[in-house]
Amino acid sequence: MRYRNVCDRVYAVGGPDITGGDDCCVYLVDCGADLALIDAGLGRSVDKILRNVQSAGYEPYCIKYIIATHCHIDHIGGIAPLVNLYGPKVIAHELDRRGIEEVHDDLTAADLYGIEYTPTRVDIPLKGEHEVIRIGDLDFHMIHTPGHTPGSISPFIETKDGRVLFGQDIHGPFSPKWGSDLAMWRKSMARLLSLNIDVLCEGHAGVYRGEKARRYIESYLRRYGQSHST
Repeated sequence: MRYRNVCDRVYAVGGPDITGGDDCCVYLVDCGADLALIDAGLGRSVDKILRNVQSAGYEPYCIKYIIATHCHIDHIGGIAPLVNLYGPKVIAHELDRRGIEEVHDDLTAADLYGIEYTPTRVDIPLKGEHEVIRIGDLDFHMIHTPGHTPGSISPFIETKDGRVLFGQDIHGPFSPKWGSDLAMWRKSMARLLSLNIDVLCEGHAGVYRGEKARRYIESYLRRYGQSHST
């Protein structure tokens, strides 16, 4: 399956039913003169991702930024090949930086996939709870949402179709090996619910809109033992 037009400015160009079962959902954002990728998949499907970018009507060399939502291999394994090809700048939170810039199979969970990770420099490390980075003509609101990993982030943008949130890996899983913290995750999910989003682009489960986006987040809060109101 090729790319999907998610909404204004946003395309799904990678993912389990697009490029490969081991890939996270990879989203392309049209920022005007520049393009941004939200995550880059495991690394085995980079060629497919780039073909999907072209099929959507864009040139891969216009990918100027890759936003790494966290340091797991199925999200960052494709970054190094893309950096080698086109030199985009990598954005990630400082707390997940070590898992991106060094080889740590425990932090990246690379051992679960049987793949070697190629470290990549983080060009723009995020440190705050909410930072805004301008890419092209779009403001990316980088929300720090620890819990799945210490440095997980959930960017959102404003489009003609409303507020679009890239809420990667809301569903978990959680492991002390890579620094998961359920209490922090619950607070992060409550913060996401307060954003009143219109479109949720999740890391593996695909796209949810309107009330379905809220219900998706709430369902996982219930699953892990606490509603968003507590």
